[in-house]
Amino acid sequence: MEAIANEANLVKRAQEGEVNAVGELYDRYQPIIFRYVRTRIYDHQLAQDLTGEIFLRMVENLGSYRAMGVPFVAWLYRLAHNHLVNHIRKETAHKIEPLTAAASLSHPDSNPITLVEGKIELQQLLQALERIDEQQREVLILRFLVEMPLQEVADALGKTVAAVKTLQHRGVLALRVAMRWEMGE
Repeated sequence: MEAIANEANLVKRAQEGEVNAVGELYDRYQPIIFRYVRTRIYDHQLAQDLTGEIFLRMVENLGSYRAMGVPFVAWLYRLAHNHLVNHIRKETAHKIEPLTAAASLSHPDSNPITLVEGKIELQQLLQALERIDEQQREVLILRFLVEMPLQEVADALGKTVAAVKTLQHRGVLALRVAMRWEMGE
C-alpha cells in the first residue's frame, strides 16, 4: 500500500512540474517501457528513439492522468502501445519485425554456436508468436517479457485478472502448438 502512495505522490509532484519527480518516473519506468517497445521494434536505436518519444508524450499528457484505481504504469503502457500502433501504421516503407526476446539478448563474449542456436530459437519464437491471437500475444509479452504482475496487465488492457489468466493460459497453449509447427513437428 505504501508503494502505491509513494507512486501517487511522485506522479502528483511530476504533474505539478517538479523536474526531479519526472526524472524519477523516467528512471523507474524506462526499462520496462523500452523492453516492451523492443518486443515490437527490431532496430535497437529506433526502439530507443520511440521510448524517448513515449516519455515526451508522458510529460505532455501528465496533466490528464487520473489514478482512478489504475496504476500509473498501466496508463504509461497504454501511451506506449498507442504510440507504437501509430508508428507502425505510418511506417510503411520499412518492414518492422517484433523482437520478443529483448531481455535475453546475448552477451558479446558468448560462444558462436550458442549464439546461432539462440537466433534460430528466437526466430522460431517470433514466428510462433505471430501465429497466435493478438490479445494472447499481448498478454504473454507483458507477463513474461515485460514481467508485469497480473493485476497491472489487467489494468493496462482494461480486462479482469480472470480474463488475463484465461488469455495467458490459452496463449501458452497456442504458442506451444505454433512452436511445434515452426519446428516442423
